Amino acid sequence: MSGAVTSRRRARGTYRHGDLRRALLAAGIELARAGGPDAVVLREATRRAGVVPNAAYRHFASRDELLRAVRAAALSALAVAMETELAGRRRRRRAEDLARDSLRAVGTAYLRFAQRETGLFRTAFSVGDDPERVSDPAMAGGSGLNPFQLLSSALDNMAEAGVLPPARRPGAEYLAWSAVHGFAMLVIEGPLRGFTPAQFEAIGQRVIDMVEKGL
Repeated sequence: MSGAVTSRRRARGTYRHGDLRRALLAAGIELARAGGPDAVVLREATRRAGVVPNAAYRHFASRDELLRAVRAAALSALAVAMETELAGRRRRRRAEDLARDSLRAVGTAYLRFAQRETGLFRTAFSVGDDPERVSDPAMAGGSGLNPFQLLSSALDNMAEAGVLPPARRPGAEYLAWSAVHGFAMLVIEGPLRGFTPAQFEAIGQRVIDMVEKGL
């Protein structure tokens, strides 16, 4: 027993200021990656970080605080995935093509992230904050934009290029987001769970086609 206590003390003593918060957040992210938002439990995060439960409360006063931090990290990861997809499509020179590619890039990255990082994807949308009204750097990618803002930027590009009529621009984020997110959730935890990755990719691209034409 004394050996276990000594081991915990040694583990706790290795953390410098701020390191424990990062360790707890990293543990929370891994919990979310494996099991979604319900798996993010403060006690388990402290166990994985190698510290006693009370040590966590200096950094996260509750499980809800840890979940919100993990959710922000998940949104940031999604934003980075969108930015990576956007960067890979910026070879075209025509403004119209680039504008269309921007919307397809963010939609494609969104769906692929949902498929590849299902636990983080579910966690990213487990808190009911309006993304249009939230400006948290922890939710952003390298550009400083969160996923919702990247979608908005893509639609702005479409409007500026004349691909999307200005009169149809207001609120277009919610139309596009609803369609793509709804399809992702039907596959992740709905009646389309039996879809193969190839089916998910093919139908996902058709959903994005539908969004482009519908806008």
